[in-house]
Amino acid sequence: MCLILFGYKMSKDFPLVLVANRDEFYQRPTAAMHFWEDPPNILAGKDLDQSGTWFGIGRNGTFAALTNYRNPAALKPNAPSRGEIIPDFLGSEQSPERFIRDFTPKANAYNGFNLILGSPDRLFWFTNLTGKMEEIPPGIHGISNRFLNTPWPKVESGKKALEKILQDSAAPAPDQLFSLLKDRTLPPDDSLPDTGIGLEWERVLSPLFIESPDYGTRSSLAMLVDQKNNINITERTYSAGNRLEQRDRRFLIPG
Repeated sequence: MCLILFGYKMSKDFPLVLVANRDEFYQRPTAAMHFWEDPPNILAGKDLDQSGTWFGIGRNGTFAALTNYRNPAALKPNAPSRGEIIPDFLGSEQSPERFIRDFTPKANAYNGFNLILGSPDRLFWFTNLTGKMEEIPPGIHGISNRFLNTPWPKVESGKKALEKILQDSAAPAPDQLFSLLKDRTLPPDDSLPDTGIGLEWERVLSPLFIESPDYGTRSSLAMLVDQKNNINITERTYSAGNRLEQRDRRFLIPG
């Protein structure tokens, strides 16, 4: 993922509403969201190049989502794939606290990342840039390729748009959420971060929905969890900005 936005315990009817965009090179082979055989009972897309994922959820409601931390000067060329972290967590059936405690000693082997993990009842944020895990309080939150709630233009505009949807609608419709994720607005240059990739690429990567000749938003996801623990997940996949497929999955977290 390159953008994750979520409203957490901000609505009585929907205690968790999460939307996200995954940005990647168009040529990178990818499988759409499906239930995996190994680990079993995990719903996730799959990076067919490295066999990992950017978002996954188990039938028990435990889920995780990951963004890369953008710092090309610190890239480790032989680092393991960050996409393996999510299936490792979901397959372990450990609590977030136990998993991160066991994982932390090897976290620095990976290139920089942010991990959102937990369940609709308790959410946590972990980054290997600090090696610390923090419980996320109720609120409207967003994360791109820096830290949780770093005020990049796409994060700030996305949070405001999500907050308005939650305020205006008792039951957010997937089309509303995907419209938010399709925002191609370019922020002014003086508001862009400087992450070491040059101004031209900062511009390309600055909208919520990214399009360029070789790289862009490959999929968007909307997940709603209601007060009865029904989970509704919709994924839309894209190629060079054109919608290819939509997949919907609904299931109930066991009581």
